[in-house]
Amino acid sequence: MEGIQNYLIDMDGVIVRGSTLIPGAADFIQRLRTQGIPFLIFTNNSQYTPRDLQVRLSFLGLDLPPDVIFTSALATAQFLHSQRPEGRAYAIGESGLTTALHDIGYFLTDQDPQYVVLGETNTYSFERITRAIRFVNAGARLIATNPDMAGPGEGGIVPATGAVAALISAATGVKPYFVGKPNPLMMRMALRTLNAHSENSAIIGDTMETDIVAGTESGLSTILVLTGVTKREQIERFPFRPTWVRESIADVEL
Repeated sequence: MEGIQNYLIDMDGVIVRGSTLIPGAADFIQRLRTQGIPFLIFTNNSQYTPRDLQVRLSFLGLDLPPDVIFTSALATAQFLHSQRPEGRAYAIGESGLTTALHDIGYFLTDQDPQYVVLGETNTYSFERITRAIRFVNAGARLIATNPDMAGPGEGGIVPATGAVAALISAATGVKPYFVGKPNPLMMRMALRTLNAHSENSAIIGDTMETDIVAGTESGLSTILVLTGVTKREQIERFPFRPTWVRESIADVEL
């Protein structure tokens, strides 16, 4: 892995598994910090602010500043700012999304919004989804933080952003634009945050369909770890390959 000077590190399945820190993750992050190697920990989940995630990781034994955490909500806010600064949005999501939109200068409103923005939430309501459908039919652009269809929840899986986006799309005939992985846009935003170039950067992820394909399409080196959803025997099923495969982040050489 000689020549890799920057790292983008997926959180779930690489740093944490559920509510547990993956063995060796804290040591790897400490090695990065000791050697002064720039990195970002990023996640497709838009539900939490970087500060929320910082506190969560701290409780698990990993102390980090919030500015090394990059979420799909931050990427979505940056995208909207690049398209229409200080615009109006109707948002369905939690504090991670609404805070990112507020901080970028967006107005959250249910009066003639220019965008309907979807993110994760534990309180999807038929009323709010109906309102979003009507706004999209009236001309609002449909944006979603990520295409994930389901995620883990208490007692089993719960519908995620992609599922709600599919519902609104089916009702309106309008396709959503997904900002998060596997959209290479999120990779480029993360690299810009680090002031880094793809040629000397790598992504560490556990998912072929999002992390590895996004890194490949963005020109990054890719490191697949097997502590998440992908098993070694599944790798050959894909038309693209990771640059390296490691059992866990603890086995990644610097």
